[in-house]
Amino acid sequence: MLFEGRSDILAFRALARRREAELDAVELVELGGITNLRRELRSLQADGRTAVLGLYDGAEERYVRGMLRDVGLIDDGTADLRTAGFFGCERDLEDEVIRAAGEEIILETLEARGELARFRVFQGQPAQRERSIEQQLHRFAGTAAGRKARFAADVIDAVPLERMPHPLTELLDAALRGR
Repeated sequence: MLFEGRSDILAFRALARRREAELDAVELVELGGITNLRRELRSLQADGRTAVLGLYDGAEERYVRGMLRDVGLIDDGTADLRTAGFFGCERDLEDEVIRAAGEEIILETLEARGELARFRVFQGQPAQRERSIEQQLHRFAGTAAGRKARFAADVIDAVPLERMPHPLTELLDAALRGR
């Protein structure tokens, strides 16, 4: 299972834990950036593994589609990537998590982590004042070392299961089906 970065893996693990899903047979691979997708896909194929799943950001769909086509996992550029086991976030996973959780749950999560006061200071910065709270939360998630890696996972731990981000739940469901 391929993920662009560490934050995506941590969020996926949080969802799997919440749903009590057994994933012992699933290898979670951090790509270190979507541009490493081709190399990883080729490496997995060289090892004889063709059952590959992944999560990607919406802006990367064209690239992901091209890589899957180039390595033979889809036939053409019009295939539904979900049927190939790749699930796209509208913008990115943090955006999906913010939308699924809503402001209240995220602020409660920040408070539990001792970061709510920092967020309030951040909101008062001139560059943030005109942005929506969703935009502020998205930007705040990536402003400090280590925060982005934990942000989505911490929120996933608090979101009701029925409100989980669809790309993440679809990916987990595909992994549990064995595809």
